[in-house]
Amino acid sequence: MPATTRDPHLQRKLVEILRIIKESKSAIGARLIADRLNERGYQIGERGVRYHLRVLDERGFTRKQGYEGRVLTLSGLKELERALVSDRLGFVIITIEKMMYNTTFDQNTRKGNIVVNTSIIDLDHFDPVMDIIEEVNRSGYTVSPYIGLIEESTPEVRIPAGKIGIATICSITIDGILLKNGIPVNTKYGGLIEIKNRNPHKFTDLIAYRATTIDPMKIFLSRKMTSITSAIRDGNGKVLASIREIPISAEKDVEEILKTVEKAGIDGLIESDEEILLQTTPNRAIIPIYAGINAVGAVKEKGIPIINHPVSQLMKFEDMKRI
Repeated sequence: MPATTRDPHLQRKLVEILRIIKESKSAIGARLIADRLNERGYQIGERGVRYHLRVLDERGFTRKQGYEGRVLTLSGLKELERALVSDRLGFVIITIEKMMYNTTFDQNTRKGNIVVNTSIIDLDHFDPVMDIIEEVNRSGYTVSPYIGLIEESTPEVRIPAGKIGIATICSITIDGILLKNGIPVNTKYGGLIEIKNRNPHKFTDLIAYRATTIDPMKIFLSRKMTSITSAIRDGNGKVLASIREIPISAEKDVEEILKTVEKAGIDGLIESDEEILLQTTPNRAIIPIYAGINAVGAVKEKGIPIINHPVSQLMKFEDMKRI
């Protein structure tokens, strides 16, 4: 951000001033900007705003328009767009960490909240979609054979008339279970793993959750980079997966926890004789897991219209049904 200091509070004020100027339909003066900043929780007077405007003028991001006030320059508009993207970086991982924290699933009682992906389809496509999901579940390229049906809108996801929501268990559920059991987990990457001769071979693409404003799974699906159906039927293709890190000292405990979780119907752990990930962090162990959204990814490959919302909401595991 174009500040003469690295003070993050000043940077945020400068960004907010650019935002207010952009939102105004015409040139806006310091007094109005001060009023709107105060409405948004920034304690600053007109005199302080004038100082900040001089900084922005000097940087070429704003300019005076007579006595009416300031307007954004083209450079100011571009700077604001960059700043807003920067503000949103990490939004995905914040959502994930919130979901992890709120996971209450107990692998022993098999009850509690789990994290789900929600996909929306037309009711007319329900039967063929269920057939595809069942096929992917049998292949093992997913987290769990349990799904939930959502017929009415929730606070997180709207279900339009004539459509139905399908909830698949998200791999973040496993992160939440580990966290609940005292294991610190760092959800690092979403990616594509290449399947060769029905065996996981290597990750071909990775996106860091902390470096994106959009869920990586959504990116790969929108770009049509998967070949899940081919991986299932021919043994060669690319499927969605994610990687998390744990302390290497916790490996044995994690192994025992995951065995119990698997008995409850939640798995997806990728096992391979090959070095599927070449780089690892010192003193950290990686856990690669197939994405719970692979099932609906296969539906998309079939050309059936489907709207995907990865890591969308929490559901009670006892409300899920095995197919």
